[in-house]
Amino acid sequence: MRTPHHLDAHPRPNPYEELAALDDGPLEETPLDEFLTEERDAGAEDAWAPPDHRRGGKRRRKNRFAGLPLAVKAVVGLVVFASFAALGDRWAVLYAEHRAADTLKDRLDLAAAPEVEIGGFPFLTQLADKQLDSVKVTVPDVAADRVSLAKVSATAHDVTLNADGLTSVRGAHVPRFDGDVQLTFADLNRELGASQVTFTGEGRDRVRANGTLPVAGHNLRLRAEARIQRQGERGIATEIGKMRLDIGDLATYRPGTRASEGLHLTPKGTADLARETRKAKALLSVPAIVQRMGVPEATVREALADDGKLAELTGSPRFARQAAGLNLIDLALENPDVMRRLGLDPNLLDSLSGLTRPVLADRLSLAFELPEPDQGDVRLQDVRVEEDGIRVRVSGTGLTVGR
Repeated sequence: MRTPHHLDAHPRPNPYEELAALDDGPLEETPLDEFLTEERDAGAEDAWAPPDHRRGGKRRRKNRFAGLPLAVKAVVGLVVFASFAALGDRWAVLYAEHRAADTLKDRLDLAAAPEVEIGGFPFLTQLADKQLDSVKVTVPDVAADRVSLAKVSATAHDVTLNADGLTSVRGAHVPRFDGDVQLTFADLNRELGASQVTFTGEGRDRVRANGTLPVAGHNLRLRAEARIQRQGERGIATEIGKMRLDIGDLATYRPGTRASEGLHLTPKGTADLARETRKAKALLSVPAIVQRMGVPEATVREALADDGKLAELTGSPRFARQAAGLNLIDLALENPDVMRRLGLDPNLLDSLSGLTRPVLADRLSLAFELPEPDQGDVRLQDVRVEEDGIRVRVSGTGLTVGR
């Protein structure tokens, strides 16, 4: 059995009280105590909250900009101001170009507004001085006689404006300008395509024409060459040469009165005479033809009476040359049956007789002339045939647009 605990009647002294008894009084507060006290007070006053990185980031950026040198701030400000000024200047240019395009469309009676491009910077300064460095105008599809010019592009230099501000430009004076006039083969093929003729460039000053021409119900193959040259100060002329119409592979017609022109059998056509007795006899039965060919009458009588003699005559190289040199156009009306036996339609030959060189040349003419301005001078400088068409350089002085 355990012995019960007995309470001590005399408790032991508290060691902390003994230490307190040794205290000599309050000591001065040390710096460390102040620091700890401030930390505790700050923690007691402000409740804890999660850090706000977004707002802190803004303060940091703001503080960074505030810390930049004054010169850097000035440069940034100038850049911003210049950007807005340039934007305003470009807007003014676009507005002026649009107004100029509408004005030119109305005054030149164009189907569509041209493209206007004002050069130089800044534009507002030029407008205040009423002097533009350059103005480029591009007009598509300009009518010029029988054809349309694909594009007329001109750049005016040192333009003086007659204006009171941006919205009241009454006119302009152009001391000098230069530009290009383009006539494309695609437009020529479309506008002169009633005869199904196509044009292609050949060399610096020549255009080749190939196609078909309907004559008296027959589609004849047409070949020709046009030489492009300047005519005067504002005109373009075309000299049409080497014109020929092929009637299948039987005959060729060249308009004109020279010996090499007219209607002539092709080499294949003369070769057919040697193979086809009927055609050869039909040709030799006409005295006028025999006389023109220079074949002796006795030889003709023997050939008409003996097929062997006929084959010997028509198969000779001399007869082939004589037949090829025979102009059939003036014999066609007098001997329609003979032409029919040769495979030639008399109605076609009758139509060919009226298809003269001037008539064909007019159908293939590419000539045009630039309009003469009321004031100033416009001149053609150079004409050149290129792959896609005809290009003409132009220049002018002393032009006035508007008032």
